[in-house]
Amino acid sequence: MDETRAPDPVGLCFAHLSDPHLTTLRGVHWQQLLNKRVLGYLSWLHRRRDEHRSEVLDALLRDLQQVHPEHIVVTGDLTHIGLPSEFTQARAWLERLGSAERVTVVPGNHDAYIRTPWSATFAQWEPYMVSDDRAGTAQQPVFPSLRVRNGVALIGLSSATASAPFFATGSLGLEQRQRLSGILQETGAQGLFRVVLLHHPPRVEDEKWRKRLTDGNDLCSILGRDGAELVLHGHSHRPIESAIPWGERTIPVFGIPSASAIGHKPGRRAQYYLYTVARAGDSWSLDVAVRGYRLDSDDFALQHEYHRSLPVISSTSS
Repeated sequence: MDETRAPDPVGLCFAHLSDPHLTTLRGVHWQQLLNKRVLGYLSWLHRRRDEHRSEVLDALLRDLQQVHPEHIVVTGDLTHIGLPSEFTQARAWLERLGSAERVTVVPGNHDAYIRTPWSATFAQWEPYMVSDDRAGTAQQPVFPSLRVRNGVALIGLSSATASAPFFATGSLGLEQRQRLSGILQETGAQGLFRVVLLHHPPRVEDEKWRKRLTDGNDLCSILGRDGAELVLHGHSHRPIESAIPWGERTIPVFGIPSASAIGHKPGRRAQYYLYTVARAGDSWSLDVAVRGYRLDSDDFALQHEYHRSLPVISSTSS
């Protein structure tokens, strides 16, 4: 036995992107739209297809290849109206993004536009969603998921639920919230850097009523009791920075614009965030680099940087 083996690394560089809406609805048959999907199709036809552009996603992939983060997280809305054919398109794009070991996905409300069979839709993304200990299986429920990379616990939640026409709400549900509490406690006791991933903003005040997370207050109560080091979301298609109280501390919460948006509205042009987490004694060092799309040069470049220092919480910490 080699007693001089170096300890496992503690720290991770990972990218967060969201709401790529990467699919096309060209060639969709009218029989597929005899429900709420017709509204989403009309929105795509008259607005979204001009806002969410393939050339922006191509530039994103080029930039990710150059920056080369160790991991990538995608917080939902890969599709427009959740058709099985869109899930197939999205699976092909995920394979371009990286392997299932290197890419973590949680779904969004557009991915669950109406109730559809799991086998025809989300099953296609399952390798990118399941926990480490369930890789290669096809068992439900998938969420909360738990993937641990170099001392960082990536905890995925699904707020993707079918909603009424003109609504884009999400919900976790009691069972998922209860399992989340146990995961937060266990990973906290292990001294891991806990990153909670979901599509909707956890704080209901950060989104319109018809687009809110309906049990967001319950989620914030769990986070305020059991703790986390970081919460990441999408959904709002704009930069959002907020915080959730946790004892004498606060949990940073970041939301980001769509990864494919050309930016017809101010502040809505495509961005992704690059996070570098490192353990430094009794503290976590968190560096955040915001990379945004530049229309004139058709590429992504650094726009802002942040730095945070967070205490390490473990079973021996108060």
